[in-house]
Amino acid sequence: MERMKDKVVIVTGGARGIGRGISKVFAKDGAKVLVVVRSEDAAKKVVEEIKEIGGEASYFLGDVSSQEDMENMAKTCIERYGRIDVLCHNAGIFPEVRLKDMTVEDWDHVNDVNLKGTFLAVKACMENMMENKYGRIVITSSITGNKTGNPGLAHYAATKGGVNGFIKTAAIELAQYNITVNGVEPGNIMTEGMDSQLGEEYIKAQEASIPMGKLGKPEDIAYAALFLASDEAKYITGQTIAVDGGQTLPESMFAVN
Repeated sequence: MERMKDKVVIVTGGARGIGRGISKVFAKDGAKVLVVVRSEDAAKKVVEEIKEIGGEASYFLGDVSSQEDMENMAKTCIERYGRIDVLCHNAGIFPEVRLKDMTVEDWDHVNDVNLKGTFLAVKACMENMMENKYGRIVITSSITGNKTGNPGLAHYAATKGGVNGFIKTAAIELAQYNITVNGVEPGNIMTEGMDSQLGEEYIKAQEASIPMGKLGKPEDIAYAALFLASDEAKYITGQTIAVDGGQTLPESMFAVN
């Protein structure tokens, strides 16, 4: 199936981890993908990978916490492809630091990227969607902050709780323009960040707490986002889907096995 055939899709944070998976899955499904990222090397690599599988993609270098960058992102997408059909806002950071060591600068940085960045990316893209009376916005949220907590990630959890609140209200405001706003809540997904920042011991502990017994893959999140961006989900808005291998289901570790 090519549910995204000829659709124009922006993927923020689209060159690594979950974002890379989203970029490639959408391109494989027929979308024209604008990969938005800060690193040119990473952007070039994922664009090349997409072209190798017969997809169409280009990149834009920008910071989601910058209003100017997000406005230029939307402008660039319209100049290259004529419109914006789908925004997959995936960019986010999760630096681990306990509250006792957390600084105001730590807090503000995570909020600027994860929460303000969500507002700025959506704000930049929604005008074109409103003009076209069509749009699909899919935001990468998290089970952390919405269904679970995680020591060292209080700032991250707060932003993702905020993201879910944003999704609900944005969905109401944009519904009259035939724009849906939904989110995907990843559980523990094996990405470059997961491996390098949290380590093997953390990964094994998480696997033990997941009924399916393994971490997810970026593609698992990408296919949920693909569904929410498709016309199959045209009557779904203001919702989030947890994609976590059942991690949030058990009452305790004793229930897993």
